[in-house]
Amino acid sequence: METAFISRLRPLLDAIAETMDVYIPRRIAEHTVCSRYDPGVPRDPEINEIRMSTPAKEFLFPLRELAAVLPQPLEPEPVRPFAVFGLKACDLRSMEILDRVFKEDEFEDPLYAARRDKMFTIVSDCSSPGESCFCNVLGGRPYAEDGFDLSVSHVTDGYIIQGSSPRGRSFLFSHAELFGDVPDALLSERAQLREAALERLAQAHEGMPVGIPLKEIVERGYSSEVFDEEACTCVECQACTRVCPTCHCFYLYDTKQQDYFAKMKMWDSCMRVGYAGVAGGANPRKMLGDRLRHRFMHKFVWFVDRYGIEMCVGCGRCIDAETGDVDMRRVFTRLNDEILDTGGKKVKAPR
Repeated sequence: METAFISRLRPLLDAIAETMDVYIPRRIAEHTVCSRYDPGVPRDPEINEIRMSTPAKEFLFPLRELAAVLPQPLEPEPVRPFAVFGLKACDLRSMEILDRVFKEDEFEDPLYAARRDKMFTIVSDCSSPGESCFCNVLGGRPYAEDGFDLSVSHVTDGYIIQGSSPRGRSFLFSHAELFGDVPDALLSERAQLREAALERLAQAHEGMPVGIPLKEIVERGYSSEVFDEEACTCVECQACTRVCPTCHCFYLYDTKQQDYFAKMKMWDSCMRVGYAGVAGGANPRKMLGDRLRHRFMHKFVWFVDRYGIEMCVGCGRCIDAETGDVDMRRVFTRLNDEILDTGGKKVKAPR
């Protein structure tokens, strides 16, 4: 059994909650965040039509965590299995990016790896992509086709549940009594809904450089004044990197407790003025425009050179979170327009 039908979400989540903690979308004003599922609450959970404001990295790469203890070595607490429901295709792609960093051969982060291995991923289709979503510009889609344990698609009178991984398919087989067969008409309806969401994204970004390698656009525009001009509205709130599902910079700091020393790991941001500061007070990126350029170069040039994929999934969270008015899509468009205006002359970026 790889595809099944269920009329309500609650029995599905109750079954998963028997063996692990489950986190589900919860609506707060205009935003959707993640909260722990309580089987005792007599209310059917809702499916989120757009990606949550909460990035998946919060479950794998906490904002602040204990990394080491002296003089005794740190013995991490065992990670309990947990499930996150309502993830989107862009969230899966973001976790693939984080895997490249935190599970890289001899540089593997054991804390990240333990959480990643215990995470049960339940994705759902984006039925209403937001104004800030631009996953299609980076080759993404508003629905996932693989890389998940279970997927949920809302259709008439219920939900199509699909298993992708061995864990997901095993769950469907072991709980077959919860599910029914999927009529061909509902599979056709799912396909039509997915196509409609794709079309909305295509129409929303009709004027953008879709299909053109963003690496080339950013690399050629390295010396452009666009970065300085776009950074004029930036107030260094760092929200763009904090809410980004792929930004993974962190710093380590030491703290003394009563009977031991601890080394803490905490999120950092390349948009922070002191991020690139070195001993003696020197700072190669004091200006906001330089920091914005660095952010784009990291995501679309240097990360591609190292890992072969872009460090952006087009989720649009940075656009929504901005206190200023920096919009990645506008930066791409302006840089591409400059390249066309200058006849496509190559601008080499320094290494």
